[in-house]
Amino acid sequence: MKSLVRILRYLKPYRLIITGSLLALAVSIVCDLALPRLIQTIIDQGINARDLAAILRISGIMIGITAVSAVGAVLNMSLAIRISQHVGADIRRDLFAKIQTLSYSDLDRLQTGNLITRLTSDNAQVTQFVMQTMRLFVRAPLMLVGSVILLIMTNWQLALLMLIVVPTAVCILVIYARKAQPQFLKVQQRMDRLNTLMQENISGVRLVKAFARETFENGRFDAANSGVMTQATRVGRLLALIMPLMRLLVNLAILVVIWYGGSLAIGGHLTLGQIVAFNNYIWSIMMPINLLGMAVGSISAADASAQRILEVLDTQPAIANPPAPVVIPEAPAHVVLEDVSFRYDGAEQPDVLSGIDLDIQPGETVAILGATGSGKSTLVNLLPRYYDVDSGRVAINGIDVRDADLDAVRGSYGIVPQDTILFSLSIRDNIRYGRPDALDEEVIAAAQVAQAHDFIMDLPNGYDTLLSERGVNLSGGQKQRLAIARAVLMRPEVLLLDDCISAVDLETASKILDNLDETLQGRTRVVVAQRISTALNADRIVVMDNGRIAASGTHSDLMAESELYREIYHSQLGTEDEGGNGGER
Repeated sequence: MKSLVRILRYLKPYRLIITGSLLALAVSIVCDLALPRLIQTIIDQGINARDLAAILRISGIMIGITAVSAVGAVLNMSLAIRISQHVGADIRRDLFAKIQTLSYSDLDRLQTGNLITRLTSDNAQVTQFVMQTMRLFVRAPLMLVGSVILLIMTNWQLALLMLIVVPTAVCILVIYARKAQPQFLKVQQRMDRLNTLMQENISGVRLVKAFARETFENGRFDAANSGVMTQATRVGRLLALIMPLMRLLVNLAILVVIWYGGSLAIGGHLTLGQIVAFNNYIWSIMMPINLLGMAVGSISAADASAQRILEVLDTQPAIANPPAPVVIPEAPAHVVLEDVSFRYDGAEQPDVLSGIDLDIQPGETVAILGATGSGKSTLVNLLPRYYDVDSGRVAINGIDVRDADLDAVRGSYGIVPQDTILFSLSIRDNIRYGRPDALDEEVIAAAQVAQAHDFIMDLPNGYDTLLSERGVNLSGGQKQRLAIARAVLMRPEVLLLDDCISAVDLETASKILDNLDETLQGRTRVVVAQRISTALNADRIVVMDNGRIAASGTHSDLMAESELYREIYHSQLGTEDEGGNGGER
């Protein structure tokens, strides 16, 4: 329950509202506890004494108290809903903000579907728990204590019987709560898998249809869905005994009261009204325990969900600012990788990069070429410190990126990723995503560099056209050009192009590269290329093979010295024009 206690700290900003809610609840409880005593009075002083005036007077008081109790209950519930929704919104806000701080490796570990579950399903469980806390979980102990006090005031001998019933009921609840919490944790873990599958399939539905794999994906989803159902059923079976056990305890208590209380009444030591009142107070004691029995599942689920939420909130990003960041000297960007090695997921995985030495001079255009899986994109991701190297170092202007301010490091780069990401904003806002204050003229100029202006103007609303989720209302080439425009608008010291014109035709790609030469003259560029035509005119071409630099030099140098480069060249462009300057760009 430690996790839930920590989550309840989110209640602190709402102390005033909570006070009002609890006062309303207290009024409702006091009124409810007064009713059995009034019933006792109406029986003993009204019915037994055949006093109609007393019956009417006490009945009027009971109606008034019932009305006050109802008002208190409604106010308590209204405030409880308000508090719980505020807490839920605060948790979502903090979770979302935390996710923004996580490094690529943290996100690789937690996964998208897992995080979505924590933002939605887990948060809903905790929100529901907060609302129940403001109503049921506070009401139950207050009703319990108040009823026990009034039981003792009514007849202390009968009250002693409850010292057996109440602890027994509480022990049963505690045992079941402990058994249920791990089971609910498993339910949420299976929900992670289900949400991951949903996220994958919704994002990749076009690919599923293209390969006619609907039946296969339905099977995967059914398996995950059945897993959730099976685990939830196990939890349901575990909790199924709680309510019958609680009812059994209540009925036994009532039987004891009727038997022992009846014998006291026959002996003249207890009135009929006291027996009725005592019976009502037993219900007042056992009803909260019954409700807590029903809520054991909710409490256990909320505790499991709170653990998962706190796991994210407690995660320390693998990449963060150093305590005393070193200032990067203001100068044209000089990027160096020294004996860099890197692997994903720690020591258990093989090296993706090994022994990388690369010196990228200011204003130089470096093309990185290699087969799929050779480590090209990984190398590019190390430059702005999306991942930290396992050995060696990455430096910009002589400063190790691990020692510099993270925003300053990443502000030096403009990156166009391999997978184009666009947001459900206007085209204008997507282009100026990295520079929200950019003028319209600058946005248009960046779009022209990326050869995007013409197709944008052909759209019904031009630059104000709203994009659908992930820009699905654009072609792959159009999305890539918008991503290039977004990076160009930032006018970064270093432009990283990670195979970002693969969906653009050769003629348009050539124009984009020419425009970049002109617009970013004097600025450093690192181009990850699948097409060798994209790399031909680079100042230097780096050939990657199995996570190592196999060769480096100009096109002419590599044609003369690197067999691997010649194989790539001939496989794409044939045997003509090996001089290097007349081939396709």
